[in-house]
Amino acid sequence: MSLKGFSQSDFNVFHIDGLEARMEAIQTQIQPKFKALGDILAEELAVLAGNEMYLHIARHARRKVNPPNDTWMAIAHDKRGYKKHPHFQLGLFDDHLFIWFALIYEAPNKKAIAESLMTNSNLIMDLPDEYVISLDHMKKDATSIGDKNESDIIADLERLRDVKKAEFLVGRHLKPNQSIVQDGHALLNLTKETYEQLLPIYQLAMSQS
Repeated sequence: MSLKGFSQSDFNVFHIDGLEARMEAIQTQIQPKFKALGDILAEELAVLAGNEMYLHIARHARRKVNPPNDTWMAIAHDKRGYKKHPHFQLGLFDDHLFIWFALIYEAPNKKAIAESLMTNSNLIMDLPDEYVISLDHMKKDATSIGDKNESDIIADLERLRDVKKAEFLVGRHLKPNQSIVQDGHALLNLTKETYEQLLPIYQLAMSQS
């Protein structure tokens, strides 16, 4: 089976002016790759998680004027949606590809999840140093775990607990020119490996959901 990775032209989509033109490029260039990778990853995650997992591809349906600065696919246990649940993501900004475990602001049980993660912060601290943490899925900013100490992680989780709009995402950033990004099978394998390493965090979050 042929799996396509992401080329520089896919990342350049986010430089296209206008909502309609950019969305057409996202739909024709990027979303078929999300579907091919996501169908396999959803099956793999279902085995790991012990329950059905469903692929969701961002539609950006609420956008009426401003074109999206990024796009993604998400995998979650709920067929109807993912935003209210702990979930996994793979997506693109113009300058990097991201692979995340994600808790975004719509999740109703963020407080309980944050407290549980604070008690088990080793699950985050023990991840490879090159893994990164983001506190806002709409921004490019992320900090390497290797540049954080435990008190920094706890502070991030306290913010998740206490601030209504707070988010917490942890995973990998990859540059467009990395060969693994452009090789579909290599990217699939790295994403599976990443999700496996993030699975204990996902399972802990789900236990509080």
